[in-house]
Amino acid sequence: MKTLNELFSLKGKTALVTGGAGYLGSEICYALGELGADIIIASRNVKQCKEKSVELSNFFNNQVKVTPMQLDVMDKASIAQCFKDINQTFGGLDILVNNAWSGNKNSLESISYDDWEYDINMSLNSVFYCVKESLPGLKKNQGVILNVASMYGHVAPDYRIYDGLKHTNPPSYGAAKAGVIQFTKYLASFLSPYKIRVNSLSPGAFPHGNTTQDTAFVKELSSKNPMNRIGEAHEIKGAVALLCSNASSYMTGQNICVDGGWAIW
Repeated sequence: MKTLNELFSLKGKTALVTGGAGYLGSEICYALGELGADIIIASRNVKQCKEKSVELSNFFNNQVKVTPMQLDVMDKASIAQCFKDINQTFGGLDILVNNAWSGNKNSLESISYDDWEYDINMSLNSVFYCVKESLPGLKKNQGVILNVASMYGHVAPDYRIYDGLKHTNPPSYGAAKAGVIQFTKYLASFLSPYKIRVNSLSPGAFPHGNTTQDTAFVKELSSKNPMNRIGEAHEIKGAVALLCSNASSYMTGQNICVDGGWAIW
């Protein structure tokens, strides 16, 4: 019999979190570290990665190895170099978390062709590139892939909330995240012979920064789900712990919603 402590343990595992120094990325790193995994925090902002690495190392009293790493998920050469370094230093990955995101706020009317292409490259193509480069190590270690999608990958934004001015939701974002969910299912099928499990996680709504200062907008967002509130960043940790550990050893190709019940209405 496997105990829950054994199933959730990630001791001896190495995890890469793209965008791991960001709002949700930081909580993902904490979740993995609390389960015992060594963590690679990767993004194009190396300074931020280094600062977050020091923060996590101090939190875990250096019991968990935390490594900052340069990675621009929009640059194929940067991705190839990052995973080459990981394979040489760590012998491949056990866990890949595709979480990185950046983009511009746009409406259907205002979005440019360049912005559309940027968002698709950032949210969808980068996941494909990182998976391709990580495969040798993941195959060797029979690893796990977690793709961070979005509730807007499977439901549409309510136009009555997004006014197209101060608060917008670009059509490219949901389209890309829908692609991530489908790509997750494809990978779960075709990587199963290598005993690699692949799942996705759809958060929503988790606004942060200046957005949370707009109380009227936050109230509207909150009213969209049965729990009548927005999510707090730490509330993503439980699903991450489940999907990245052997506690979900019989789960693959699933998209888990952490959305306060948003999608049931």
